[in-house]
Amino acid sequence: MRKLTVSTIASLDGYVEGPGKDVTALPFDDGFSAYNVQRLRAAGILLSGRRSFEDFRDYWPAVADDETQGATEREISRLNNAIEKVVISDTLTAAETAPWEDTTRIVRRDDAAEAVRALKAQDGGDIFVAGSRTTWNALLVEGLVDELHVMVGPALLGAGTPLIGDPGPVPLQLLEARLLPNSQLVLLRYAPHLD
Repeated sequence: MRKLTVSTIASLDGYVEGPGKDVTALPFDDGFSAYNVQRLRAAGILLSGRRSFEDFRDYWPAVADDETQGATEREISRLNNAIEKVVISDTLTAAETAPWEDTTRIVRRDDAAEAVRALKAQDGGDIFVAGSRTTWNALLVEGLVDELHVMVGPALLGAGTPLIGDPGPVPLQLLEARLLPNSQLVLLRYAPHLD
């Protein structure tokens, strides 16, 4: 059985994007990449929505060979290039998945919960969701998220995209709270408890 783990970053006031969907407004630091490379090492599947997939596809493939990038970023690139990817989207086409067309499968939104249940029933590494707020919010409501990892950083954005859309009340159990090494990000790990 696979576990589905969500990893995201948020400002202290609960936004995952700044105004105008500006992700660069978030308080990224070295702790963010170091934590996510650990999650990727444990993963067998990278699950995302269309927009996050396109952002990853446009940025990560070339980083592995870019010697100006740090070792952690190059490892994230190699892992992203190799991992099986499942994209939840009604608009993405197979032609738009290059250069990851051999490792990417597209699942329509109406089929997402069933597809994720089937993936979770398989053996293998974790199902890892990075970013992809719309996708994981829907899976949280369906009771398919096993752990929610939120890295909260020292920024007050005042506006933007909130961490949670409108899933209704979802009780959570705090599993861990700690400052990431060499970072100003506080990791909050939760297990959802859906009735």
